Amino acid sequence: MTFSNPVTQRQWNAFRGNKRGYWSLWLFSILFVLSLSAEFVSNDKPLLMSYQDELYYPIFVSYPETQFGGMFETEATYRDPYVRELIEADGWMLWPIIPYSYNTINYELDVPAPAPPSADNWLGTDDQGRDVLARIIYGFRLSVLFGLLLTIASSVIGIFVGAIQGYYGGWIDLGGQRFLEIWSSMPILFLIIILTSFVSPNFWWLLGIMLLFSWMSLVDLVRAEFLRCRNFDYVRAARALGVSPPLIMFRHMLPNAMVATLTFMPFILNSGIVTLTSLDFLGFGLPPGSPSLGELLGQGKANLQAPWLGISAFFSLATLLTLLIFIGEAVRDAFDPRKYLS
Repeated sequence: MTFSNPVTQRQWNAFRGNKRGYWSLWLFSILFVLSLSAEFVSNDKPLLMSYQDELYYPIFVSYPETQFGGMFETEATYRDPYVRELIEADGWMLWPIIPYSYNTINYELDVPAPAPPSADNWLGTDDQGRDVLARIIYGFRLSVLFGLLLTIASSVIGIFVGAIQGYYGGWIDLGGQRFLEIWSSMPILFLIIILTSFVSPNFWWLLGIMLLFSWMSLVDLVRAEFLRCRNFDYVRAARALGVSPPLIMFRHMLPNAMVATLTFMPFILNSGIVTLTSLDFLGFGLPPGSPSLGELLGQGKANLQAPWLGISAFFSLATLLTLLIFIGEAVRDAFDPRKYLS
């Protein structure tokens, strides 16, 4: 990869020089892309099927059972032996690698759930007979998407508040700092638990609640950079020329603050994923049945006789968080002038 900007090229070389972070980025990207296509990797519907010489696409289109000679007008359950026999009598089905979705219950288990790993369920099943690997794939995607949205929204608010405080200073900065001290001193996890107990939480509700507290992470960094830059010659010259404060802040001063901001964002992403996992583990997170690494950890705690539950959830979460930490360290090195100018 080549860059026209020599500074960007040196930063990229510094990032690649951190082999641990560089290969972590590649591995995380591969896992994230696979999780984004989870419906094509793990699903209880065929990818493609043929019936009476006509092709069907169950992943994209809902077909009633009567379409294949069944009795019900509802969507066909393709794992049902009766429906499978009807289709395969005059056609074929192409299944994903893992023929289970995150909420598919395996009714053909030879032992009571939770069932140990087998050729059918590679990581076993949970206490409701659902495939553990399928739930990990969907839970990985949900956790990362939640963390990314929370990181982006938190960064936007944090950068805006920090920029206002640092640029104007005075009473605006003083009042903002006192508010931050009060707001950040609250027991965040307990407040989130209390708030989620009033309503049935969902993805967006949890995102909004956690955003109330996570935006403070970047305020101090951005504020410090703006306080440092506010009296620089190019800022004073822009003021003298009549450039508006928003334009000065976000065109001339913000690029200086983005270095510290970008290096801190992977750790905000980590924090968001850990908080969501903690809430799911405690039972105050996503609705029951949602694919969740925290819920899988809770099942491992409740079913000590099934160690594959806790081990699978632990290694999945540990791998995800470790990769993000390594990527964050590499990004920090890439923006450190002592690294790419040496």
